[in-house]
Amino acid sequence: MTTITTRTVEYPADGLTMIGHLALPSGTGPRPAVLIGPEGVGLNDFQRRRADALAELGYVALAFDINGGRWFTDPREMLAHTTPLLADPARMRDIGHAALKVLHAEPRTDPDRIAAIGYGTGGLIALELGRDGVDLRAIGTVNALTTGHPGEADRIRCPVWAGVGSQDPIMSAAQRDAFAAEMQSAGVDWRLTVYGGAQHAFHHPPVDQQTVPGVAHHPLHAERAWRDIVGLLTECVPVPA
Repeated sequence: MTTITTRTVEYPADGLTMIGHLALPSGTGPRPAVLIGPEGVGLNDFQRRRADALAELGYVALAFDINGGRWFTDPREMLAHTTPLLADPARMRDIGHAALKVLHAEPRTDPDRIAAIGYGTGGLIALELGRDGVDLRAIGTVNALTTGHPGEADRIRCPVWAGVGSQDPIMSAAQRDAFAAEMQSAGVDWRLTVYGGAQHAFHHPPVDQQTVPGVAHHPLHAERAWRDIVGLLTECVPVPA
């Protein structure tokens, strides 16, 4: 296994002190970099391991925070925190830009080769960075489909891949259609993968806490979605040999 280094990074965003997880590949010199956004419940070891896995593949990877270090165990608390955030694209963009600033400050980051991926709320933040015109090489999201204000998708400058479960009650078929129409109208190089039978948060291993209806792990599709994300990165921001 490739030797990587990791460290915790603290930075201000959204009036909070965010606590991110930075993973660096072995070797020296600049490498392509990836922002990784977590679900609304917060940043946990699952997302930190995703950053580590990408570092093992040769990427500088930052799993960024959205809740000031909090992990919500009560869905009602989580929804009370995230619902206003999801209704405020400017706030989401500010959180994304703050994380992007941390990534740019890392000397190993190649500033011309950065991608953003995310799950749930973190995926929506990745999309908002694209709609804000950030120079990304790829955007990948799981369980994260929204449409922006008219014309904003025209600013997206990179391929977009999105994955969603066919039985996800939170990301409905109507939302899938609206997202596809927005991307197509803007001329974005986009893909939408629908995983048959999967519900919301299908990618995340089970956790010992309360969940809302329509949330269930699907191990087979979780692995497929990860391979799809790695494939997107390999295509759009390949690691130099």
